[in-house]
Amino acid sequence: MNTACLYVLVTAAYNEGRYIERTISSVIAQELPPARWIIVSDGSTDDTDSIVARYASSHSFISLYRLTEEHPRNFAAQANAINAGIRQLEDESYAFIGNLDADITFEPSYFRSLLDIFNRDPKLGLAGGAIHDICRDGVFRCRKANSVNSVAHGVQLFRRECFEAIGGAYRPLPYGGPDTYAEITARMQGWRVASVTDLRAFHHRLTGSAGGALRGHFRQGRMDFSLGVSPLFQAFKLLKRMGNEPYIVGSLARFAGFAYSYLSGEKRAVPDQFMAYLRREQSHRITDLFRAK
Repeated sequence: MNTACLYVLVTAAYNEGRYIERTISSVIAQELPPARWIIVSDGSTDDTDSIVARYASSHSFISLYRLTEEHPRNFAAQANAINAGIRQLEDESYAFIGNLDADITFEPSYFRSLLDIFNRDPKLGLAGGAIHDICRDGVFRCRKANSVNSVAHGVQLFRRECFEAIGGAYRPLPYGGPDTYAEITARMQGWRVASVTDLRAFHHRLTGSAGGALRGHFRQGRMDFSLGVSPLFQAFKLLKRMGNEPYIVGSLARFAGFAYSYLSGEKRAVPDQFMAYLRREQSHRITDLFRAK
C-alpha cells in the first residue's frame, strides 16, 4: 500500500459489547482498510474483549489492548485510554491517525474517499464525516450540531504532521471536550479543519432520557467554561440552540452549568494562549453574524 494512504485507528471501548461488532464489521468492509487498529478495552466487564479478540485472531491489522489499572470513571478516562492506544503505534509508519468511537459505522468507501480529500489539500490537517444519529424510530438523521468547520470526536482523522504539531495526544479535560481542544489547537498551528458533509458516519447509540439529557447539558456548560468560551459567544450559541431538543430547557441547563463554574471560581482547564485564540475566533464569528444580517 502507498505510504501516503496508510492510516491507523484507535478506539477506546468500555463495555461496548452491544455496539462494537457493528463498528468492527464496518472497518473490515472498507475498500481501504487501516494498516493498524488498536482497540483499547478500558477495563470492560462485558463481552467487549471476547468480541474484539475473535476478530483480531482473523484480521492481522486489529489489536486488542487491555487497560487493567483502577482509575476514576470520569471524562478524562476516555482521552487517557485513546492516548494509551496511540502509544502502541509509536513505531508504526503511517500518514494519518484517527480516533473512532465504538458505536460508529460507515459505508465501505468512507476512508478511501476521506483520504482522497486529504491528498488534494496538503493544508488539511483534520477531517471527518458528518454524524447521523439513530433516532427512536430507527431512522438515522443528520445531527443538528454538525458544522463544516468542526469534526466530531468519534470520527476525527488527523494528518500525522498535524497531530504531532498539537502534541501527539488528546488532552484529558475534566468535563470533556478533547476533540474541541484538538481541532482549535490544529487551527492555531496553521492547519485547516473540515467536516465532509457528503461522508456519513452513523452513530448507533440513542441519546439518554430527558433527565440524563439535562445533566448532560449542564456538564457541557461546565465544559464550555473550562475550555475558555466567551460569555457573549455562549449566550449567542445557547439562544440559537433553544429550538433543539430538549427545547429551551436544554439551553437553560447548559447556561446553568456555565454560570455555576463561573460563580464558583473554577480555573480554566486550558492554557491562556489557547483561550485567547478561541475567543478571537468567537469574536470573528459574532461579527460575521451581524454582517450577514
